[in-house]
Amino acid sequence: MIRQRAAMEILNREFLEIRCKVLELAAAFDRLERGSGGFDDDPRWRKVGEAIDVLRDDRGDRAERVQLIFSRPYAPQWRDEFALDRPE
Repeated sequence: MIRQRAAMEILNREFLEIRCKVLELAAAFDRLERGSGGFDDDPRWRKVGEAIDVLRDDRGDRAERVQLIFSRPYAPQWRDEFALDRPE
């Protein structure tokens, strides 16, 4: 039987890594803010905002929803689009 870990146990184990990642994001945002020119209308920046909104909500499945924000929609003809040979 697989034992579910208590939330506090997970937080104890993950806190420093989460803290590090949040600091990395803060530093990247600071660098963007200090840079010259604007980027507010860049679709990549809008996706970052959407992803942050997902992180802040409590609906669960955050990793999957964030991945979908940054993923291309599935195209059945993707092999043709990228000029890849079909497997034999």
